[in-house]
Amino acid sequence: MTIALDIFRALADGTRLRILALLRSMELSVGELAQVLGQSQPRVSRHVKILCDAGLAERRKEGSWVFVALGAAERVAPVADALDAWSAVEADHWATADAARLAAVRADRAASAAQWFEANAREWDAIRSLHIAEEQVEAAIDGVIGAARIGRLIDIGTGTGRMLELFAGRAEQALGIDRSSEMLRLARAKLSSHGIDNAELRQADLYALPLADAAADLAIVHHVLHFAQQPGAAITEAARVLSPGGRLLIADFAAHDREELRIRDAHTRLGFSDEQMTTWFAAAGLAPDRIETLEGGELTVKLWLARKRAQADTMVQEVKAA
Repeated sequence: MTIALDIFRALADGTRLRILALLRSMELSVGELAQVLGQSQPRVSRHVKILCDAGLAERRKEGSWVFVALGAAERVAPVADALDAWSAVEADHWATADAARLAAVRADRAASAAQWFEANAREWDAIRSLHIAEEQVEAAIDGVIGAARIGRLIDIGTGTGRMLELFAGRAEQALGIDRSSEMLRLARAKLSSHGIDNAELRQADLYALPLADAAADLAIVHHVLHFAQQPGAAITEAARVLSPGGRLLIADFAAHDREELRIRDAHTRLGFSDEQMTTWFAAAGLAPDRIETLEGGELTVKLWLARKRAQADTMVQEVKAA
């Protein structure tokens, strides 16, 4: 009864009902909500706080921005069902107007993303010219992952969200994580433009993933590990959030000697050897499953796939090591 009272109190306001309806379409910043609603950010923030206190929404800070998403499904779903049923009886003119302004927000995001890509295209093209076409890399990743359905997918260092764009459709749930708030805004624009609505984005560090133990079925680390100061620690953290039998796929460069990449592109590691990778896998409780080598160009791309051992398997390995 207490939960019901909290929810009904939170929704006893037209603006908060509109906010909830907007969040069902997409995750929005407080500024974007203010833009759609035609209200000040402080006022919108107060409404958002009431929804969050009732568990109907949640806030996440990304740099100087605050994004708002729907709360837990067990609280939101019954409300959404009721709203859908009532809207079938009587049309809501606010919903029509908000949808039009929401389209403008989507367009602004897309324009911002296009501007960023235009400004940075030369640097991206310089890296891509050193290895085989990205389309071939993505096709190889597709083959390694396989066509089977995925429970929960996590893309660590999601960047502009390309892995989510390719594979979120196979997952029940998808989560993209990146430390850069700018990258997350670009990813949000891209996923929204492609109509991908089962992917969530969060700002976090790859050494401290915002997930419980054994919460994911597949983790992807795509062209991220060469930026890591502690690759072994990043792999251990990825393994922590995998369920037993869950898979970790790392796509990165084989060991190379292109020293200028450290200076020009901030690469901390000049690629990795199979031996390095399998050693880190073993320390993290992962068993190597498959290695693909994609040659062509000055840099070789490697795909390393590993599975998380069951508890009993890990104990056997520790006994053998002793």
